[in-house]
Amino acid sequence: MITGGTGFLGCHVARRFLAEGAEARLVDLLPLDEPDLRGRCEVVQADIRDADAVRRASQDVDVVVHAAAALPIQGSRAVIESVNVGGARNILEAARGAGVRRVIAISSTALYGIPDVHPLYEDSPLQPLGLYGASKFQLEQACLAFREQGLDVTIVRPKTFIGTGRLGLFQILFDWIQRGKKIPILGPGNNRYQLLAVTDLVDALWRMAAERAPGNEVFNIGAERFGTVREDLEALCAHAGTGSRLAPVPVGLAVPALRLLEVTRLSPLVEWHYKTAYKDSFVSVEKAKRVLGWAPQRSNAEVLIETYDWYVAHYAEYLGRVGLTHRVPWDQKMLKFVRLFF
Repeated sequence: MITGGTGFLGCHVARRFLAEGAEARLVDLLPLDEPDLRGRCEVVQADIRDADAVRRASQDVDVVVHAAAALPIQGSRAVIESVNVGGARNILEAARGAGVRRVIAISSTALYGIPDVHPLYEDSPLQPLGLYGASKFQLEQACLAFREQGLDVTIVRPKTFIGTGRLGLFQILFDWIQRGKKIPILGPGNNRYQLLAVTDLVDALWRMAAERAPGNEVFNIGAERFGTVREDLEALCAHAGTGSRLAPVPVGLAVPALRLLEVTRLSPLVEWHYKTAYKDSFVSVEKAKRVLGWAPQRSNAEVLIETYDWYVAHYAEYLGRVGLTHRVPWDQKMLKFVRLFF
């Protein structure tokens, strides 16, 4: 069972698990609109905040991949907590009651906050950043409590993952590059910022789901090959060939301005985005490599380029559409006005 199963990550998980011969039950608020998955998956349209619906969906399930989440762009403490904490508890309770062999819970590296020391390991101090980071911390606390009750729960802390089908925050970047705009970055861009190919994340999840994989573990998952923000974005701009180039913006001016836009709801960017964008941010993936036999295949630059090319080929399908998930563009709000000056 894949919660958030019709979303960006959920569809990629379903494709990989189906390719491996597994059956997939997708639980999501939204219907399945991927032609290649229709008829191949069981789809349960339900809200994970509905405990009864979750209990029914969890019957006869071997493994749960819990990927459903309310994203930071929601901006509502009530929504984020009800989905990311309350919904997660429903999933864990239902899994325990149904005798599920293993739950794989998708957490976040937002739990580490903005540390000064890198790389980050699974036992590094947790300093959750923002509403989303705090909700994922509470998710992990619930996972630990259910472990004590005998449920096998693997916790995954992925870096920001992208790939074909990913829009949301990255659609803003791709839109500006396609238009040949200058791309503002906070500071000189000499910080190392690790991303993750969704296909590499899904490969790790498949390995975690295997019966032979050890249970009750925590894994950081991220790219192994990544440069600085400047290096990776310059590679993307060069590939696009639209004339886009980087435009460093002083941090002292940009961060307060972005904070003001956030609190006035004039920008889709939240503090997790702009408070980490000019800092080093990368985790060690040695544990996942050692324990799971996993190895990430794509670099930051490679997956950025792959996703941009997909966007260029498909962007006309999304004109005029906005939403709050990774699978649709976000409303750029005031950023559209700012774009005029770049």
